[in-house]
Parts: sequence; structure tokens; C-alpha cells
Amino acid sequence: MLMELMSSAAAEQAAARVMARCDRLAEISETPEFLTRVYLSPEHLRANALAGEWMAEAGMKVWQDSVGNICGRYEGLEAGAPALLLGSHLDTVRNAGRYDGMLGVLTAIEAVQALNQQGKRLPLAIEVVGFGDEEGTRFGITLLGSRGLTGSWPESWVNHPDGNSITVAQAMADAGLDADAIPQAAREVKEIVAYLELHIEQGPCLEQADLALGVVTAINGARRLNCRFVGEAGHAGTVPMSHRKDALAAAAEWMVFVEQAAPKHSPQLVATVGTLQCLPGAVNVIPGEVMLTLDVRGPEDQPLAELLSALLTQAEAIALRRGLDFSAEEYYQIPATRCDEGLQAALSQAVMAVQGRTLALPSGAGHDAIAIAERWPVGMLFVRCDRGISHHPAESVHAADVAKAIRAYAGVVEQIGSGE
Repeated sequence: MLMELMSSAAAEQAAARVMARCDRLAEISETPEFLTRVYLSPEHLRANALAGEWMAEAGMKVWQDSVGNICGRYEGLEAGAPALLLGSHLDTVRNAGRYDGMLGVLTAIEAVQALNQQGKRLPLAIEVVGFGDEEGTRFGITLLGSRGLTGSWPESWVNHPDGNSITVAQAMADAGLDADAIPQAAREVKEIVAYLELHIEQGPCLEQADLALGVVTAINGARRLNCRFVGEAGHAGTVPMSHRKDALAAAAEWMVFVEQAAPKHSPQLVATVGTLQCLPGAVNVIPGEVMLTLDVRGPEDQPLAELLSALLTQAEAIALRRGLDFSAEEYYQIPATRCDEGLQAALSQAVMAVQGRTLALPSGAGHDAIAIAERWPVGMLFVRCDRGISHHPAESVHAADVAKAIRAYAGVVEQIGSGE
């Protein structure tokens, strides 16, 4: 199936189109100096319109749904057939790279283009979606586009303000959308068979393995906590070292433990202390209180919970030994999202066909597939990116890698779309 749908030469031509189109989309930005494109902005609507043009050129019926996703459908052998859904997002972080999200939308269009050029229709329809908000840059809430498709928007979201106090509902109205129509974006479970998402890796594993492509096993779950060590502030010159209750020293000891403990539990677990605030914050005062954040992630919920428990137990032990108090409050939790085994197998077979071997790896970053997996099976294909850099203007991919990705992706789309 893979070799029949797209030759190496055709994939190279498709990759050249994708690279050029990524450049075109990168020009649609809030500012000319760096790429920023946020949900429901004029730039978002312009990007939707351009992606919609490319979908139409590939033979798709195109529409923008009620939450601002741009959608295209390539009909199956019979009208109204269930669909294989492909896609990613068109929004960005601030000062972004040009491939995160966009590469997945554009390669999906090329997979459909390959079918259209050969006049092939499959038992399943193929749909492509450019989700309107995955990053959460504007409103601080994520996966608005994909949760529109699954019908899982919390009611409170429409009243959530951006940095200029514009609510989601008002932003929708400004973009010509109606917040009351949000439920219309939801798709029935029977309408979609599965979801595939191609994405840059946003990490160094593929590059270290000298591979263009890899297959995602799971999207990491995450737990985030606000933590606090409370000791006793004192004069930096008069309190003997043996009498101190230094909250910062306790926090530092724990931070080293966090760094060392995560890989001992599992090489796939990561833990990060991302912020640190020291009070009273004077050069000549022993820190009496330290507030810090902990972010723990992993592809399986149970090992993640075990690591978190070990970290918190150690923090309490450090505090007790030093005569301090420790407390922690969890403010964010998202479970790990396992990719479908059958889709992983199909993607692995396709990757093997184009590069000779494959690599299975988890995703440390979140994706629209998290939301979609609540309704349908999901599979993800990763493409190598230079030095693993992402969310940065230096984000880069090689056209040759994109060609391999398109060839593998198109083969999997034909295989699954044929019901195999």
C-alpha cells in the first residue's frame, strides 16, 4: 500500500510544497518581527482561509466550524461514510517556530492530495482539521479547538478573559462566530473511526538515534504543584550555622533530589522545579520561606504517581530534619494518554518501510490528540527537528525528513482508510 500511493519523487515534491506553505503561514503573524498567531485573532482567520484554499485544491469540501477549526473532507466510496481524521493545530505560542502544529496540518493535506491525484476513493472518508487553539496562548486554557470537536467544552470557558479582558464569547463574536453555537462543532462518535496526528518531536531523541521518524507510544501525563518550605528568617551575620532554619537550603537539597530521583524511577519520567521565590529576599537575611513549583510528567499514570509520592515524602523528611515545615498543593493534573496499539503498529510498519527501522517514544508535550483520545483511537507520528528545539524561531526540520514523513503518513492513511 505504502509504495503504491506515493513514490519517493512524489514525496519529495510534496515536501517542497509543505516547506513553502509553512513559510507562507509563518508570514501570517500578529507582529512582523516574530511569529505569533493566537486563537480567534484576524491572523487565525487568515491562516484558516489559506489552509482552506489548500484543502480545496486537494479535492476536499471545506468549512470552518463553530469554534473556529478549519475542516476539509475527502469523500469515501459512499457518501456519508465514517471518516479517518487527520490534523494538528494552526495557532502558535508567542515568538514561535513555523512547524509546530502547521507541519501536521499541511502533511495531512498532502496525504489527501496523493489520493486525489490518483483518483482514489476509499471505504472511509478522509477529513483534515486545522485546530484553532492547542497552545492556549491567548486565554490560558488549552485544546479549545479539539475539545470543540469532542463536545467537551466546560461552560465556564466562554467567560474566560484574555490579557485585554476580552472574553472567549466576545472574541468569537468579533470573529463572526456565536458562542451559543459551540455545541454544533461536536461530532458524533460514529462519524469518526480514528485520528492520526503528525508533529515535530520537540525533543532530541530522534536526532540522537539518527532517525527521521518515530512512533508515539503515549502523551505524557502531568502533575503540577505549588510547594512551600517555611523555616525562620534571621540575621545573616548573627545566627550560627548550626541554629539556622534556612528554607532555601532545604529547597536546594530537595531540588537536587528531584533531579536525581526521576531517572532512577524510570528514564521516561521527568521532573522540573520551574519557579523559585525566596522571602524575605534580602542579601543579608536567612531565607525564612521559599515557594517553588514542581512539574512531573510521564507516559504512564502509576509510575508518575509513585515518583510524585517519593518526591513529596523526601521533601517532608528534609523539612523535618531541618526543623522546617513543608506543604504542597496540586493545581493541575492531566492523565497520560495512551496511543492506540493498532495505530502504533500501522505507523511503525510504514516507518520501517521508508527508513529501515523505527523508534517508539513518548511525547513529553501535549497535543490535540489528548482531547481526541477521549472519543476515538489516536496515533501519532513524530518527525525529527533540529536539536529538539521548539517553541522558538530556531525550530527547524529537513525537507528530506518531511518527504519520508509524508510517504509513511500517506501509506498509513490509505491502509486504514481501506479498512485494513
